[in-house]
Amino acid sequence: MSGFAVSILALDKTGSPFLYALFLAAYGLPQMLVPLIAGPILDKRSRRKAVYTLDFLSSAMFLVMFLIVKSGYYNYGAYLAFTFICGAIDSFYIVAYDSFYPMLVPEGCYAKAYSISSLLYPLAIMMSPVAAYIYKTVGLGPLFLFDAISFFAAAVCETQIKVDETHMQDAEQKRLTVSDFRADFRKGLDYVRGEKGLLTIVVYFMLNSFFYMGCETLWLPFFKSVPALGVMAYSYVVSANVVGRLIGGGLQYKFRYPKEKKFAIALAVYVLLNFVDGSVLFMPYALMLVFFFTDGLLGSTSFNIRTSTTQSYLPETVRGRFNGILNMAMNAGTFTGSLVAGALAERFSIRLICVALMGANLVVIYFVMYRGRKDVAIIYNRDV
Repeated sequence: MSGFAVSILALDKTGSPFLYALFLAAYGLPQMLVPLIAGPILDKRSRRKAVYTLDFLSSAMFLVMFLIVKSGYYNYGAYLAFTFICGAIDSFYIVAYDSFYPMLVPEGCYAKAYSISSLLYPLAIMMSPVAAYIYKTVGLGPLFLFDAISFFAAAVCETQIKVDETHMQDAEQKRLTVSDFRADFRKGLDYVRGEKGLLTIVVYFMLNSFFYMGCETLWLPFFKSVPALGVMAYSYVVSANVVGRLIGGGLQYKFRYPKEKKFAIALAVYVLLNFVDGSVLFMPYALMLVFFFTDGLLGSTSFNIRTSTTQSYLPETVRGRFNGILNMAMNAGTFTGSLVAGALAERFSIRLICVALMGANLVVIYFVMYRGRKDVAIIYNRDV
């Protein structure tokens, strides 16, 4: 809620699309570095403490921002710095969460657990219009105060989680030196390089994030550029996508895929998503709603199979480093994909750009995921 509102505030105050884009870049830049730093630390330190400490820190930050907004003070640089720090905290937190959450899941329940966690993304999307309404009616201050209270409540709850963090061994009693960090970082890279299936997953999702986010970035500009569509029409297709993700998460919870078919199902979903997203902008509006719904439904399937099997496959002692590498790779793909697509849209048709991006992604599916199927299937085709 707050991230959306802060970016809108920047656009309102400056009236500059470039300064607005800087806000998005300030949030995204730390996400290409911080996950790599987070991984080695979280494999030697308490992930539980990291989760609630970061939430307490976020609570304090939002409380300070509430007081600043209430005082009437505005400084673009201060808000830019705040956004950058939020991006750094969030990117560290995501690695901590991704590494901590599997420790709380009983064996054999990973698919169900990740069907529930997959609902977080659509719920977050649903908060954007709520944030926009609150910002327009009562301003940014109440949003910051609400976030401060929410983060504090979350952190208090997280301190009550009880789990035996076996990955730490005696590391908590040792001071983490730079040389130790470098050695652990290299071990994490060596582990991923030595696991061909995991390496294939990292490479594919980095490239997939580039192509998919490039296409997604252009959806709103396309809807705004077509008089018969507009922003409201875009909000409806986003809602259809959210409904698809929610229903998909529910289906993942109820049904279990045959373990020997999981890779084949995931590969089919990857291919179908490219045809859906590459053709959706050519469809009549009614079919657009169906296609965006299908995108959400298939996206939840892809997320569940990849995340539940990968996290259950990873040894506890390297989970943080793998999640850090994967998050860094996907964030880098997302960030660069948005920039490249935005630049291309200045000269070429948005529809054709999306077709080209999804076509290139199909090539990646063949050369990376399909040709690496034997190694990835070892990870995906497991009963979790």
